Amino acid sequence: MAEVAYFDAASAAPWHPVARQALAAALEDGWADPGKLYAQARRARQLVDAARAAAADVIGVRPEELTFTTSGTEACWLAVAGVLRGRRRAGSTFVHSAVEHSAVLQAAATHEESIAVPVDRTGRLDLDAFTDALDREGVAAAAVMSANHEVGTLQPLDEVAALCEDVPLIVDAAQSVGRVPVPPVWSVLTASAHKWGGPAGVGLLAVRTGTRFDATLDEHVSIPLVVAAAASLRAAADEAAAEAARLAPLIDRIRATVPGIVPDVELVGDPVRRLPNLVTFSIMYLDGEALLHALDRRGFAVSSGSSCTSSTLRPSHVLEAMGVLSHGNVRVSLHRETTEADVDRFLAELPDLVATLRKEAGVSDL
Repeated sequence: MAEVAYFDAASAAPWHPVARQALAAALEDGWADPGKLYAQARRARQLVDAARAAAADVIGVRPEELTFTTSGTEACWLAVAGVLRGRRRAGSTFVHSAVEHSAVLQAAATHEESIAVPVDRTGRLDLDAFTDALDREGVAAAAVMSANHEVGTLQPLDEVAALCEDVPLIVDAAQSVGRVPVPPVWSVLTASAHKWGGPAGVGLLAVRTGTRFDATLDEHVSIPLVVAAAASLRAAADEAAAEAARLAPLIDRIRATVPGIVPDVELVGDPVRRLPNLVTFSIMYLDGEALLHALDRRGFAVSSGSSCTSSTLRPSHVLEAMGVLSHGNVRVSLHRETTEADVDRFLAELPDLVATLRKEAGVSDL
């Protein structure tokens, strides 16, 4: 097995060193019930409150507006349910982009009146269609993610918010928080710690004061994990600009090089308005599962939106909504530990790997 180049930070980033340090420190005092009154409980409560204040400062909200959840998925479910219940007098229709994370789409599926707004081939929201959807009677809430988890396209949140007017805007910022600035135009925001280098098992739910919101927000979370999440969020946010400046040229290099060294490749996602650490491309005449296994054997951990990599045997709903090729899809998402040498090796080995797979599939002469 070759040394592994981990290229799947969009799924889960490696732990930031600060997260490990904070976790170890919090294990000493973060075990008691923070709702009790004795000394150990008060210390646990202090840890939670300090973590909340630190995370709220990064997000740009007051501490009382932020709740820790057990995951980003739970945060998304609470966001959708809480706003729709809170706005039930205004209506029951939920408007969302067609490329939202599955957690948002699953929450939307529990409501009969849901409108999926299309996107173009870059994954950017169709603002005219979004306007038409908002103009319907009884719209209670809208949801548009800040950046797409599969193709990296940034959504025009400032324009989206201007169209929403009195309709609360829910923003899934899982791929943005700790990586790129999120416009402060939302009513409710969700994020997930393991995307920015914190531990799995911690999500963020921020609800701005004045937003009609009806959901029970009980924080049944691990205090050491919350402390590690908040500390790593602060560290990731402090490093974000420098990391974006370092990783963006590597992504640009992949985007510029792959179509020239591998025939029949389609780059996916907006070429300019995108995350600095993520690139997606689809290679024709290849089976997605075979491609990922072959890359894994070469020491590259990547993700894919191909239909063959899913137990449902359906292509990614994001790629499907965009109308782009899904077979042979590769998503490369970099992180603070990614090196230029990792990218060099990936670009050096990819052509031979693809040629071998195509030959085995009997399509090498196309």
